[in-house]
Amino acid sequence: MSNEHDHDHAHDHSHVPPDPALRVQALESLLVKKGLVDPESLNTIIDTYANEVGPKNGARVVAKAWCDPAYRDWLLKDASAAIGSLGYEGRQGEHIVAVENTDTVHNVVVCTLCSCYPWPVLGLPPAWYKSEAYRSRVVREPRAVLEEFGVSLAADVEVRVWDSTSEMRYLVIPQRPAGTEGWSEEDLAALVNRDSMIGTAQPNEVQ
Repeated sequence: MSNEHDHDHAHDHSHVPPDPALRVQALESLLVKKGLVDPESLNTIIDTYANEVGPKNGARVVAKAWCDPAYRDWLLKDASAAIGSLGYEGRQGEHIVAVENTDTVHNVVVCTLCSCYPWPVLGLPPAWYKSEAYRSRVVREPRAVLEEFGVSLAADVEVRVWDSTSEMRYLVIPQRPAGTEGWSEEDLAALVNRDSMIGTAQPNEVQ
């Protein structure tokens, strides 16, 4: 298991205090009232990062890596360039490193200082990713946290925790599900969910 940091906090990672959300809502209302923010423009920005510039992009990157060995090698060698070749680039996506899950290694990503996150391929970070509880616990007891997310790993699987920073962000390439031989990239992309690219989930089950 690889850990870069150690913290003393130990809280339920799923517990997100409502106060920050209320503060954001109050600030947004004030800015709109003063005419400093156009609510329609704000909604457009949020929708763009949550849906268009987001997990669907990352899913396409992963699906292409599953199908194209040469692209996979490029992604692992220079993720920023490989991702940029598909047109996915921009703010918070300048320096990305891809790490690959295997039969013997499982990767999980955190930002212990704040919430650095590769927006162009994952969209907006979920609330739990930004919580102090997740940021402190996943570096201290990653297996326990993964269990709470529903990811059970064999004892011989190494867990590697990657700490994102403003200079470097990480994208997890989950393992390709069995039984998907011959699938198109589009069909494979539908199996890739956001959390599997953070390392806190597995790809969706094959139906």
